[in-house]
Amino acid sequence: MGKKLLIVDDELTVREFFKDFFSASGYQVLTAEGAENALEILRDEEIDVIFLDLRLFGTNGLELGRQIHREKPLSILFAITGWAGLFEVEECREAGFDDFFIKPVQFDMLLKAVEEAFARVERWRKR
Repeated sequence: MGKKLLIVDDELTVREFFKDFFSASGYQVLTAEGAENALEILRDEEIDVIFLDLRLFGTNGLELGRQIHREKPLSILFAITGWAGLFEVEECREAGFDDFFIKPVQFDMLLKAVEEAFARVERWRKR
């Protein structure tokens, strides 16, 4: 099984940029523009690492994160957003997000986070 990522963002350019970057780094990357599409993909695919924009068009990203965390508790959730205050960071932790990145992101930092996330999932699955 390949290492799969899901990128959920309502901006096409963000989805494509993430997909190109992580694909070039050897990961399988699926993308979704909103909550319905993301949940459909997660029902059909085994995905361990998810990047989720907090301000999706017509959707509260925190609520979507909570739902994903309930349904797929071993998945690693990363929040991405263009703006964040301290309250939002705290809400992300409470909602089950593992980390928080503010756009524009440093891709070397994201790659390190993804590598560590897959290592963590592998350790959990061995137990």
